[in-house]
Amino acid sequence: MVKPNRPQFTDVEGLAAMVGHGDAFGVGGHHFARLPVALLRAITRSGVKDLHYVSWAGGLPLELLLEVDAVAEIDLCFSSLDIFGLPPKFRAAAESGAIPVRDWTALAMIQALRAAQQNLSSMPFQLPQGSDMLARMPNAIAGPDPLAGTDTGFIPPLRLDTFVVHAQRADASGNVQIIGPRALDFAMAGAARKVLVTVEEIVPVGALRQDGRQSILTRNQVSAIALAPGGAYPASCLPFYVTDYQALSEAFAAKDTVLSDKLRLPSGGLSERLQEAAKVSAETVLAMPAPAQGDKKASVDEIIAARIAAELDNESFASAGAVSPLANVAYRLAKATHAPDMIIATMSCGHLDIAPSPMVLSLIESLDCETAAAHAGGDDTYSTYYQAGAVTHEIVGAAQVDRRGRVNTIALRKPSGGLLRLPGQGGMADVANMHRDYLLYIPRHSVQSLVDGVEIASSARGLLTPAERDPMGYRTGKALVFTDLCVFRLDQTSRELIVIETMPGVTHQQIRDATGFAVTFDAGCREVPMPSGDVLAALRNRVDPLGLRRLEFVSAKERGALIAEILAADRAMLERLIAAQKSPAAS
Repeated sequence: MVKPNRPQFTDVEGLAAMVGHGDAFGVGGHHFARLPVALLRAITRSGVKDLHYVSWAGGLPLELLLEVDAVAEIDLCFSSLDIFGLPPKFRAAAESGAIPVRDWTALAMIQALRAAQQNLSSMPFQLPQGSDMLARMPNAIAGPDPLAGTDTGFIPPLRLDTFVVHAQRADASGNVQIIGPRALDFAMAGAARKVLVTVEEIVPVGALRQDGRQSILTRNQVSAIALAPGGAYPASCLPFYVTDYQALSEAFAAKDTVLSDKLRLPSGGLSERLQEAAKVSAETVLAMPAPAQGDKKASVDEIIAARIAAELDNESFASAGAVSPLANVAYRLAKATHAPDMIIATMSCGHLDIAPSPMVLSLIESLDCETAAAHAGGDDTYSTYYQAGAVTHEIVGAAQVDRRGRVNTIALRKPSGGLLRLPGQGGMADVANMHRDYLLYIPRHSVQSLVDGVEIASSARGLLTPAERDPMGYRTGKALVFTDLCVFRLDQTSRELIVIETMPGVTHQQIRDATGFAVTFDAGCREVPMPSGDVLAALRNRVDPLGLRRLEFVSAKERGALIAEILAADRAMLERLIAAQKSPAAS
């Protein structure tokens, strides 16, 4: 269906009424940024049913739809509530088998959307070698490339009936402005029959030309638009407001209240604090005195962060993917200390070449957005950087790793026989082979997390040696696994993990006892060095003053208290920064 030349202007309820029963339904935005929350809440009230949810991520949008039994099937790559953990409704649906869940690699989904966007019967993609993902994706096949004869993946079009997205502005003729990372918004809009957009502002024709760092979804790609100030709340929409993490925390903690009701925009509108926070500049943050955190002994999270940072140098191009505080900390620590010229890309490579601003939770997105050399979408990030083998590092967390370095982040079998659903692999199956260095971390080393063989190989370094990697145009680097007990290397000859370093004070026997396979120690195995005083000071005071890295190292029971502590510290720091922004003398 060809979209009209000009979109219809309506209200949020009018948009919701355009979503049909049984629609293949996509959602735009990314993590807690530009989510169309107001529109999703209206859709949940509309009574629509049997949606086929199709998006890279599930997370908050999927939880809202599952709450009202609006979803009949799910296709995604990843589902998480970011620092708040696994989404309970998604987990319940997946673990019970009540709703079919199909896991995709990010690249296969991108290519399937592009096939729909470009009116092609299929699109090729690099195979996720070493993983089990090809067999898990609907209608994906491997076959010889018709020209080169090499093994290649092929995927049919992934067409959407409806795509919903929140954006910053639309002009009076219906052109839509997106500032910051585009996620998969443009590919999904191109694959959809109907594109429904909520915006913060509607401006005169020509006004959008005044912003230099933007992307434009032209009016002929848009079906209908509604003005919805605060329409992403409690997610962010820069430069208007930042994410309200306190509101999200309270909403997710309230078990006896409808989630949709907890996410309602306050009756008085957006708080001044959220709006003022969006105006805090990197210059203001860097000018604030660093909070001194003493000289206590380095904790294991600090030792691992410093050890990972040591892998990076001025030639590194490091991408921070989904929910990875530890990776963000390690990258920023390296750039703030010994590797000032390295490239860091955050928000799944949506912010390219950021400055290493302190990780103030409420400001991470806005400061990265401000300091990035460029903004990108997930689809063009793949074709420009990932598939080209241009990225050197992407450090990713793993729930389970086996002796051959294969990862499982999809599901585990409980001792009772039931299923424990995990967030999914996102793009790990792709980038495990594409990036030069394959770096994993497991915060809590145990026989459950380090196993002889994973149940599902959601990602793996299938292309390990130069002979395997060179023909694909990939550079050969290290394949390492960091845990709170040791560092493993994936050996190119045996293709199995070997311990090359132990954490300070950890014995070989402790590692053997905590590992679910026979452990081999490298002849030159040594102890991980303790971070220097200067590195610790930079980590604690300049890079991660709130201690976000700790979220990766605590149990689910401890997580709530730690989040409350971090949110309180975040609010206090934010109030100081807002005051300093308004009156520099106040700092």
